[in-house]
Amino acid sequence: MEKGKDFWNFIKKEPVMWDYTEKVRDHYLNPRNVGEIENPDGVGEVGNLKCGDALRLTFKLDANKKIIDIRFKTFGCGSAIASSSVLTEMCKGKTIEEAERITNKQIADELGGLPPAKMHCSVMGQEALEAAIRYYKSGGTQIGPAVKEGAIICTCFNVTDLEIESAIRANNLTTVEEVTNFTKAGGGCGGCIGAIEQILFQITGQEKARSGKTPSHLTTIEKIDKIKKVLADEVRPLLYTDGGDVELVDIEGNNVFVKFIGHCAGCGNSSVTEKTVVERLLREKVSEELVVRQA
Repeated sequence: MEKGKDFWNFIKKEPVMWDYTEKVRDHYLNPRNVGEIENPDGVGEVGNLKCGDALRLTFKLDANKKIIDIRFKTFGCGSAIASSSVLTEMCKGKTIEEAERITNKQIADELGGLPPAKMHCSVMGQEALEAAIRYYKSGGTQIGPAVKEGAIICTCFNVTDLEIESAIRANNLTTVEEVTNFTKAGGGCGGCIGAIEQILFQITGQEKARSGKTPSHLTTIEKIDKIKKVLADEVRPLLYTDGGDVELVDIEGNNVFVKFIGHCAGCGNSSVTEKTVVERLLREKVSEELVVRQA
């Protein structure tokens, strides 16, 4: 991710939809506690490069069993860097028991809030801390995230029903889009959306709202013009906030083929952006029948 004052000055001039707080910007431009501790007491690794986010957290305890030093390395967007940075600051001076009580909501709140589509970054920080504490308590025998329990619902991002249920209850989620923002589930092929809706219904009792709209007929030229306008006016400025961009490659019927460029190119997280950002906006602004695919 490109860093520097000029980059953020450029972003501030754009009509962006993701409104980052000054504290997020500060921790992104000036991340605290970057690196790795030699002979750490705790080690936590979560995520993977294929999913677009990865985080390694290490900490050291003092004689009173309080976290005296904690450092991180991450591969991810500005929100991932900021979330990891502020988490390390929150952990310093705390006992293991106190650190265990830190939630993803507290991480986001400490940053002054995160855009909904970036909440999974705070979740990743919480999971890395849990993994590091588990490593310490096991005497170094348990490395990485805990073995997942429950049935896999989202095969694209390996998310279970129990993880989805936990995210819904902890954060009062009510829509599939919110579940995707916190867990990534549903942000890939979309094949698990029905299952996510069912879990939401079981917990909240709210059925999925149906708009009942019949899409108005658009000529091919009208459709292309509207798609280009939404990409230019709403999607591209949003992606600029993370140093990325998107271009229209082709349109076949209701299939819209796009290509991600800049920092979005080759990012495993682009499949989430494809569905929760590009496809969502095109369906809202152009036609509910549109399906976005990466060329």
